[in-house]
Amino acid sequence: MNEKSSGSLPSLWSDNPFAEFRKEMDKVFDGFFGRSGLVKGTGKTESFMAPSIDVAENDTAITLTAELPGISESDVDVSIQNGVLTLKGEKKFEKKDEKDNYRLIERRYGSFQRSMSLPASVDEAAVSAKFDKGVLTVTMPKKPGSAPKERKIAIEK
Repeated sequence: MNEKSSGSLPSLWSDNPFAEFRKEMDKVFDGFFGRSGLVKGTGKTESFMAPSIDVAENDTAITLTAELPGISESDVDVSIQNGVLTLKGEKKFEKKDEKDNYRLIERRYGSFQRSMSLPASVDEAAVSAKFDKGVLTVTMPKKPGSAPKERKIAIEK
């Protein structure tokens, strides 16, 4: 994979080449089918939603921030299983008046799920999450002493 052409940074902790391949395939399918979803004959819009996320890392923690506009805290689930952090939720379609006849619905509604593998340095028991003004922040503290150690590698002639 040519990392320069993808326009994104490679994962700092991915040791799974299949996960990188899946991301590339997801980009291909998103480009072809779009992320807007399908409008079915029920009058509701059902669509694929993937919240935008930022992941930052420092010496003590990894922080994931996800934008979830229009979603209430009770409709979001954050879990860790087998070293994988998963965000699940649903943005519900709220139709206030049955007399309204929608001609265009561009806002996305429906279920979403995003998962990411956690590096071994994360203390899974200490992971916490907070939700404020449509933004979910998941803080993943690192285990004490898990900072990478630097060692010089001799170059042979």
